[in-house]
Amino acid sequence: MAGGKKHRGLVSTSLISFFLSSFAGFLWIGRGALAFAALAVSILVLIAGFYLFGFEIFYDNGSLTGFGGNEFGFLIDVALIGLVHVAIVLPFRKSTRSLKWYSNGFAVLGITLVLPATLALFIRTFLFQPFSIPSNSMDPALQVGDHMFISKFAYGYSRHSAPFSLLPVNGRIFARQPARGDVAVFKFPPNSSIDYVKRVVGLPGERIKLVDGVLHIDDTAVELQRNTGTRSLPDLDRDAEVQIETLPNGVSYQILNLADDTLGDNTREFVVPDNHYFVLGDNRDNSTDSRFNVGFIPFELMVGRVELIYWNSNGRNITNRK
Repeated sequence: MAGGKKHRGLVSTSLISFFLSSFAGFLWIGRGALAFAALAVSILVLIAGFYLFGFEIFYDNGSLTGFGGNEFGFLIDVALIGLVHVAIVLPFRKSTRSLKWYSNGFAVLGITLVLPATLALFIRTFLFQPFSIPSNSMDPALQVGDHMFISKFAYGYSRHSAPFSLLPVNGRIFARQPARGDVAVFKFPPNSSIDYVKRVVGLPGERIKLVDGVLHIDDTAVELQRNTGTRSLPDLDRDAEVQIETLPNGVSYQILNLADDTLGDNTREFVVPDNHYFVLGDNRDNSTDSRFNVGFIPFELMVGRVELIYWNSNGRNITNRK
């Protein structure tokens, strides 16, 4: 529906673009195609920034900072980003086109709030979901304070792929089996409201046990290099021996050994049921996993595979880690 004005005012266009982004600014001046183009570019830039830098350029010693390295630098960066949005929109303000139905204030505000939220929900359910690490059970691969993305499409989709397990799916669609060595997020079998992250080591039908801290699959010991170094664990106020475990498919990773005679170092034999998986934490003596009350993980409870660590809120190095 056409409006009476051919273009919006300079001040109103600048304010909306500065505070609500170029997406909202283009809606305000009636340029819908440009609005969605701006939204797509913003998403791509955000993804690229996370992939290349994470939050490291904005976070330092517990404070949000900008390129200037302080809290005021962060505010300056936000203001500069707002000015960039204004600069993008203003050249298109004096359009000869009539204003559209979505160019009034309520429509702009509603679309700006609802559409990104809907898009974020879609991405979270079907593409990538962010998680953070509160414990050191997967140390050193995943450390306390890590923020990471998992791929939701890696194993297909079940009802647990959506928030509150509300996806109307029976079983699993577009299913892809987890690979041995994957670091996977899954729902805790006794309580599906809780998310766990562990490494997949046992596949359906296999026999799993640990003997003197060495993982055995179908009575064959997994290759284990001992004494490859030590790692300080401030949370436990002690050092751990670093070992390198190599699974039959060639996947290698570091595990931590705190002692040689813990309850999880010598286990009974576990026979993994069909459509289930056996998981272990890399911090072997400080992990609740399939050896204990976590049990076998049904395929339906698999949420996704860890793909990228983009930030550590405790300032820990995230390079060269999964």
